[in-house]
Amino acid sequence: MTQASRFNRILQDGLCIGCGLCQSLLGTDKLRMARGASGDLQPQIRGELSEQDVDLVYATCPGTRCEGIPPAEIEAAPHQDLVWGPYHSLVLGWAADPEVRFEGSTGGVLTALGQFLLHSKRVNFILHVNTPKDEPTFGQPTISTTPAEVLAGAGSRYGPAAPLTGLAEALDRGEPFAVIAKPCDLNAIRNLAHKDSRVNELIRYMLTPVCGGFMPDAAMGRFLKEEGFDPQEVTALRYRGRGCPGPTTIETRGGQRRDYHYLDFWGEDESSWSLPFRCKICPDGIGEGADIAAADTWPKASPDRVASETDPGTNSMIIRTARGMELISAAVRDGFLELGEEVEIPYMDATQPHQVTKKRAVQARYDGMREAGSLAPETIGLRLEKLNAMNAPEENARQKRGAYERAMAAKS
Repeated sequence: MTQASRFNRILQDGLCIGCGLCQSLLGTDKLRMARGASGDLQPQIRGELSEQDVDLVYATCPGTRCEGIPPAEIEAAPHQDLVWGPYHSLVLGWAADPEVRFEGSTGGVLTALGQFLLHSKRVNFILHVNTPKDEPTFGQPTISTTPAEVLAGAGSRYGPAAPLTGLAEALDRGEPFAVIAKPCDLNAIRNLAHKDSRVNELIRYMLTPVCGGFMPDAAMGRFLKEEGFDPQEVTALRYRGRGCPGPTTIETRGGQRRDYHYLDFWGEDESSWSLPFRCKICPDGIGEGADIAAADTWPKASPDRVASETDPGTNSMIIRTARGMELISAAVRDGFLELGEEVEIPYMDATQPHQVTKKRAVQARYDGMREAGSLAPETIGLRLEKLNAMNAPEENARQKRGAYERAMAAKS
């Protein structure tokens, strides 16, 4: 097998999430993120890849390897849960500034924390995702150096994004910074920490939303066409925010603007979500690589159509590290964040049931993929085997069979 073929197996087996880390590590002379046949962002080979290059990709790609916070931080966490992992506290919270709370996707917690990190000079910049002018359904890696720039990036980006294409450049600055990105992006950074000591030295905080996945470009194109939009004419798309969850707003070059309720955009339940395959087998949608993960707090993970019109937004926060605990305390003290009550695991289960279901099913899905001859991610410290053992044998068999059949169909 050539090194190019070995690299491309990650894409062919559906494991690439499009984070862009491989481009950052190997350089654009060898790899460049671009739209693949599906329309989503994928690395395209441009130069010869060495065995060492592909070894580095396999060691750091979140499609081949997923790891959470370091073992010492896992051991330091006073609470451990098979599904939700290590944590110091589960607590409700929201941005103290009403504008930030309104603009944010739920309670504006991640935006408020990003602003506080810059305001307090704990970091020099934030690496996160904003909206590109030329591809409004996608996300664009962004470096923000002011609280106003962080606020401009508020509102979840549910389209394809490659936030780590500039990670090597960010590290090359030699300045302290924070990353706000998807859990899989943080898994990639945790992988890289084993290869590059600057990761732990310079990335002072890692923050993430609890993530159910993103919408592939093809699915977005279908939605736009079904609603009468020419995708080429769309000039702005805001997925949510300006409320909880706030409307999905689409604008066109001709001045057309239309708002959709979150449920009309995504559907009434998880069964209607359009997701990449990698999101369906994600071992860590709950942000085990983050210092703090912020989640939605709707019962059964679905906003009420009436109540959401006036809901100011509240996040639940999984605070995983002592560093995260100190950050929350300081942000509250300086007026950037407000806290509500502490919650328990049953609350997290009730507001994020799809995360529980997927976490328990993932190991069986990986078994099916491997039986079909496909790659499956190696996981470190995510307890998938123990969760698998808790399932009924017939459920594990069903999940394994489904993954096997999908993998075999992809090969035909």
